[in-house]
Amino acid sequence: MKITDLLKPVSIQLNVAPPKSKTEAIEILADLMEKSGNLNNKEEYLKAVIAREESGSTGLGDGIATPHAKSAAVKEAGLAAMVIPDGMDFEALDGNPSRLFFMIAAPDTASDLHVELLSKLAMMVMDPDFKESLIAAKSVDEFLKLINDKENPPTEEETKAETAPAKEETSTGYDVLAVTACPTGIAHTYMAAESLEQHAKRKNISIKVETNGAGGRKNVLTDEDIANAKCIIVAADKNVPMARFNGKHVIITKVANGINKADELLDKAMVQDAPIYKGSGDDDSASTASSENESIGRQLYKHLMNDVSHMLPFVIGGGKKKTYATLKEAEDIVCERNQNRTKRLQSSAADFLCWSVSEKLLPMSLTR
Repeated sequence: MKITDLLKPVSIQLNVAPPKSKTEAIEILADLMEKSGNLNNKEEYLKAVIAREESGSTGLGDGIATPHAKSAAVKEAGLAAMVIPDGMDFEALDGNPSRLFFMIAAPDTASDLHVELLSKLAMMVMDPDFKESLIAAKSVDEFLKLINDKENPPTEEETKAETAPAKEETSTGYDVLAVTACPTGIAHTYMAAESLEQHAKRKNISIKVETNGAGGRKNVLTDEDIANAKCIIVAADKNVPMARFNGKHVIITKVANGINKADELLDKAMVQDAPIYKGSGDDDSASTASSENESIGRQLYKHLMNDVSHMLPFVIGGGKKKTYATLKEAEDIVCERNQNRTKRLQSSAADFLCWSVSEKLLPMSLTR
């Protein structure tokens, strides 16, 4: 399904003055969504979107926000778009103003349609030139044409004479491998993958990226890939299989760094500026676990997020209030959005561990 199939001209508004609040911004987008005839009940849909925001901001960072909800108040799946050139505070994960907004509405019978749309949008807007061109669009028609062109790129024959091909897998394999993973921020897994791929292309580095999001592992790295690679970048906020990397140079970092520090990571990977990974031999289904440079807080965070990923269907689908409350409490405790919260996490690690075990979010083996 294409973005342009779901985004109608009547649901796009450009050059919007910064709303006074996050709620007001969501209301503007909901009004645009209603104009396309996608909603049965705008007020109920609004409640669902706001409830989703309370479980964690959809301000993805880098000026992009994707408020969304899956609800019985949605008649047909749809999109709405809004551009705020001057930006506004949407509680983005990187703390920067949000300028480009895509709202997603999915009926509660639509399986994981909104997850698919989130992933697709995330990969598209990771192209900084494309994102800026959307923000600078002078008309709705231009905005839609930019998206249509992005979704329908020229064929290889059409571009062969214009651009040099990206460096692909050679007879000796890929230069660099990567794994991106984030269980709750569905889009971040794919944004990190797209960022690494784009920066690798500019540097003429061949790369293969395995994504490990809410939908499971995709583009899985093979034994041959791993054997031939110079280095593996693991940009993850959840546990991923690691034993396969035993004896290889491995960079372990946050998924956000895969988005924001792709150049730095690739440069280190190419010169193998990373320690040799030494697994325990029984961690194949386990984790990025305990890098020596990780705080106890971050290690606990990743174990928690690994288990929270199994709860995502409840959160995405609406779920019970208790599920929302538990996840909200977990988010408040483990959130690393700024240094103050990081310090709070580290100083209360013991209390957090006890709470996590009581909630059955952490395996008991961690306490032994």
